Amino acid sequence: MKFEQTWQGALLADKNPDSVITAFPAEVPGNLQYDLAVKEGIADTLMYGTTAKRFLELEDHFWKYETTLDYTVKAGERVFFVAEGIDYIFDIFLDGSCIYSHEGMYTKTELDVTDTVHPGSKLTVLIHPHPKLPGEFATPREMAAQSCKPPATYEWDWNPRLIISGIWKPCYIETRTQGYIRRCEPFYTLNTERTTAEVRFETDCDVPCTYTVADRDGNIVYEGTEPACTLEHIHLWWCNGQGEAYLYTWTAKNAEHSISGKIGFRTVRLVMNRGGADHEPLEFPKSRYPAPITIELNGRRIFSKGSNWVNPDLFFGRVTEEQYRTLLVAAKEANMNILRLWGGSGLKKREFYDICDELGIMLWQEFMLACNNYVGTPEYLRILEQEATAVIKELRCHPSIVMWCGGNELFNDWSCMDDQSHALRLLNKLCYEHDFARPFIMTSPLIGMKHGCYVFDDGKQQVYEMFQKGHGTAYSEFGVPSTASVENLKKIIPENELFPIEKTESWLYHHAFKAWGEERWLCLDIVEKYFGKPTCIEDVVNATQWMQCEGYKAIFEEARRQWPYCSMAINWCYNEPWITAANNALFTYPAEKKPAYDAVKDSLRNTIASARIPKFDWHAGEEFSFELWYLNDAPYEVSDTIHAFLTVGDKRLKLADWTTGTVGANENCKGETVTVTLPAVDASELHLILESENGNSTEYRLLYRL
Repeated sequence: MKFEQTWQGALLADKNPDSVITAFPAEVPGNLQYDLAVKEGIADTLMYGTTAKRFLELEDHFWKYETTLDYTVKAGERVFFVAEGIDYIFDIFLDGSCIYSHEGMYTKTELDVTDTVHPGSKLTVLIHPHPKLPGEFATPREMAAQSCKPPATYEWDWNPRLIISGIWKPCYIETRTQGYIRRCEPFYTLNTERTTAEVRFETDCDVPCTYTVADRDGNIVYEGTEPACTLEHIHLWWCNGQGEAYLYTWTAKNAEHSISGKIGFRTVRLVMNRGGADHEPLEFPKSRYPAPITIELNGRRIFSKGSNWVNPDLFFGRVTEEQYRTLLVAAKEANMNILRLWGGSGLKKREFYDICDELGIMLWQEFMLACNNYVGTPEYLRILEQEATAVIKELRCHPSIVMWCGGNELFNDWSCMDDQSHALRLLNKLCYEHDFARPFIMTSPLIGMKHGCYVFDDGKQQVYEMFQKGHGTAYSEFGVPSTASVENLKKIIPENELFPIEKTESWLYHHAFKAWGEERWLCLDIVEKYFGKPTCIEDVVNATQWMQCEGYKAIFEEARRQWPYCSMAINWCYNEPWITAANNALFTYPAEKKPAYDAVKDSLRNTIASARIPKFDWHAGEEFSFELWYLNDAPYEVSDTIHAFLTVGDKRLKLADWTTGTVGANENCKGETVTVTLPAVDASELHLILESENGNSTEYRLLYRL
């Protein structure tokens, strides 16, 4: 039986648990820095101005949790202290004596304290200062290069420096009988036709168990004491848009204990991209071919479309299942079938993965390495092996996880790692040993894959031209920034700084400037290039959000047009951990959709009429030309008739009619090129409308100058 405890937190003067500076009630799961903010009355204003800088001076302090244990125990039961995740270096004291020390936030702590504990015992968790690599560094994130903490908390271009700590996952006293099931995990093998599953349960328990497997409707398809069974005529787990995310329920039980979980049957591989990357380059001198990055799910090659996920809160110990579900349901509704769990923000709570299993959202799971050179020192490799092993064993049961990845941008010149880096060789080894059937890649990008660009206009070209000239097997990061809404900007920027916009501390702290280059992410230079000097804050918001909408539509649809050589489009990024003044996300914290969310949702529909447009800005008398396309990511054939119109002011021009013919499952079709001379009309925008007789219409909103 589990017994939740009531915890007190404290900020300490030194390593002595009694050297309390400030004590306060602590939320578990949670984070101590947030609990202190509640105590100090600043929790509701942490987003505003530079309030969160309060925690910079506390980085090198010790902290503690403390509780007087409250539980009951029956004869024959053992008593365990269980902490599913404590961030990051900690000691555990029982009635003043240290009984355990550990480094790492992903390894579960289970301590049998039966012989030393009693109701009323004082249990203390002493948390050490945040690990930081000593020395001078070009970027703050480099301080995380010998740690398995999420490096984004050391500062990123969308995350302030806020290195948190605490009991971030469930923590409790648990009493256990002899029949307690310490572990039960199902494994399976499918036959060649994927119609039959050979299932076996690996169980750690001192008494025999009975196993059951039930289908989605609750019908028992297996029940018995044998930990192995054969299931016929199984339903497969499919990702969003390709079929049903079918899950079975399994249970292991005995007279004293039972546990249960879900199982989804599917096969997954990474295979060579078609259309130029199937084989070794033909011309001399030769080189390595692009890395395979097409996801083959249940024998079907699919186009992977989605976004990069980061922590949905600065204090990720406080994230709830409801918060996860709100954002993940929105991802499914946006027609996404994959999320890349970017390594710099660490791992998520169990509920996140359960929801993705249920919704059919594939997960690209990275380990906790990003943009640093993680030198393979013996101590670092020891902690990495411990933490990565725990992660693999915890998550390998989830059908939603379709691939492991060592981390982000590790083969670039700011990281300087390579195939021979010991940390990556270790991760490859661990994934093979503990989960060999699931694909593993060292990092992203690999040869053939692309990251960037992250602005609408890089000074040389717009995203339209940039990606139409691109030739990537996967676009696993790309971005177009926009501001938050005026309402949200008022929550973070003092009123007297809101407009005219200057490079004040509040704008800087919330990533408007100098986050990635001098003018990023607000990009006032790009705003003025296309719209002139803004006269109010609304001008800036409207312009950046317009460019983000059309920029993302242009990139996602162009990536889809490049199928099958390109097999993936994953924008940077989906969400944010606090309200930023400007960034590339589709959501403003905590879960407010930007207009670009609906634009992306439109472009990711399984079946759409699409136009390859060369640029964003047009003027009267110019030749407006575009290619008609029909994009079909669905697992079935379609046919349609498209009517193309152009509206400028009060003029509506009929441009073309196109009957697509049969477009095969997971295939695209290119139509005609349409050209028209733009009329002289007193208007500021033009709209290209592709009307579909099957309801797959698309509209593009472009800039027009008389």
